[in-house]
Amino acid sequence: MKLLLSSILMLIASIATSQTDHPQDFRHPLDIPLLLSGTFGELRADHFHSGIDIKTQKRQGLKVYSVGDGHVSRIKVSLWGFGKALYVTHPNGYTSVYAHLQKFSPEIEAYVKKRQYTQEVYELELFPTPDELTFSKGDVIAFSGNSGGSGGPHLHFEIRDTSTEKPINPLLFGMEVKDSRKPLLQAAFAYPLHTEAQVNQSNKLVSLNFKPNADGIYVADKIYATGKVGFGINSYDRQDLAYNKNGVYKVTTFLNGNPKFSYDFETFSFGETRYINTLIDYARYKQKKQRVQRLFKTPANVLSIYDNADDGIFEFQDGHTYDIKIEILDFHGNMTTLVIPVEGKKMETLHPEKVAATDKFVIAGRDNLYQVGNASVFFPKNTFYENFYADIKKSGDTLYVHDITVPVRKRYTISMDVSKHAEAEKEKLFIANLTNKGEPSYNRTYKKGNTFSTRMKTLGTFFLEKDTVAPTVVPANFKEGKWLSNYNYLRVKVQDDLSGIKTYKGTIDGMWILFEYEPKTKMLTYNFSDKRLEGTKHLLEMVVTDNVGNSTTFTSTFFRKE
Repeated sequence: MKLLLSSILMLIASIATSQTDHPQDFRHPLDIPLLLSGTFGELRADHFHSGIDIKTQKRQGLKVYSVGDGHVSRIKVSLWGFGKALYVTHPNGYTSVYAHLQKFSPEIEAYVKKRQYTQEVYELELFPTPDELTFSKGDVIAFSGNSGGSGGPHLHFEIRDTSTEKPINPLLFGMEVKDSRKPLLQAAFAYPLHTEAQVNQSNKLVSLNFKPNADGIYVADKIYATGKVGFGINSYDRQDLAYNKNGVYKVTTFLNGNPKFSYDFETFSFGETRYINTLIDYARYKQKKQRVQRLFKTPANVLSIYDNADDGIFEFQDGHTYDIKIEILDFHGNMTTLVIPVEGKKMETLHPEKVAATDKFVIAGRDNLYQVGNASVFFPKNTFYENFYADIKKSGDTLYVHDITVPVRKRYTISMDVSKHAEAEKEKLFIANLTNKGEPSYNRTYKKGNTFSTRMKTLGTFFLEKDTVAPTVVPANFKEGKWLSNYNYLRVKVQDDLSGIKTYKGTIDGMWILFEYEPKTKMLTYNFSDKRLEGTKHLLEMVVTDNVGNSTTFTSTFFRKE
């Protein structure tokens, strides 16, 4: 009991110390209670979440405030990712980031639109000088939205070290979130990590059974193991007043009461974020949609989130007993504990799992080129985290590149010969991959003579697909020949059935007009407040082109007096 109390006091002191290492005078970026739909370091597809996602009560247009004095150092407008985003650099050495915005404050909006009209583009990235757009703490700099890759209205908020650009957990800066709930433990696993290792007579992943004792601590059924073994957990956290499954903050393992292995989400670098696929059990994620956090390091794991040099791997010996403890914490110190009793006992391995060998052994540390019929696959050095036997084959026009359970660290190249296709047909062909819904997905295809290539970050099934259908363009909120003087916006809906929209250009009376594109709603919107029109009768022309060059031109006449 004394040991447990001492451990808790040390934990509280550690958390308090780390939180006071950062300035505590930043204000909240919104004027509503801080409820989170996403936490810092949360496990996402191929990356860690680099900020916090703040709920905006399912609304858009809430005022977004600068959390401190500073100047806007970067502005980005994109169809994807952060959508509309602002970066504010503060004199204390930190930069705050605000993303998925609906629009900017009037001063910033005018600054951006001037350049959009000058360059005749919607998407752009700007780097204002320190004296161009300055703001004080509490000034309105934007309005919350749902732009870019957002799955619903919210504000993505980050704090970065200005000198290194490393993101830092915003909650370390004194931003309060009510959280009195312990993390939830959904599952736990044991991983035999060597050919001679076994857990409960298995050399495969073993799911552990556990239940809470009278103290609320989870206790697993005793396992029998020998050799090198690692553990993994599936866990999430919930804060007060929110039901989202958020990421946990810190995990520590203990061997017979002594700390062995620990990691936390205080900070990380963007350069290492794709190494999330060495932290999680990637194959299980792709097969079961379950992100198991492995509490041990593989040789390819170079993440900086770990607190010590131990690799987290236990070596159990016959005739010995061990007490394994796993502590799972959220940011506020709420803790869930799992105890795993282990008896070292050498037993016969039943139904041992064997590696399926093929004639293609991929060595991660060198270039690998494979020719399969009239197609080729080139894996540059360090495409993968680990060596593996690859199953690469071709059937007809379909190329099978292993399967989705092996994570890819960086892009590799697939090439296909298209000499058997007619010249006119080649213009409409592209290399597609098969989605998990069984549908073709467009990949940017590079065409050089009879060789078509694409660069991919996932393995899977690939084939040539043809798109001969042009995009559709229809008016969304107006009709031909109508007066629109009472309208604030002009909206056009654009869709493409296969390869997707590549470019669009809208003009009114022959003059380029800024149409904002929202891919989620397939809507192009022109704001009449831009005041670009003269006279009363106007001709709208919209040219929309898909990724293989099919194009549609839409024209319509309307009347409006400014």
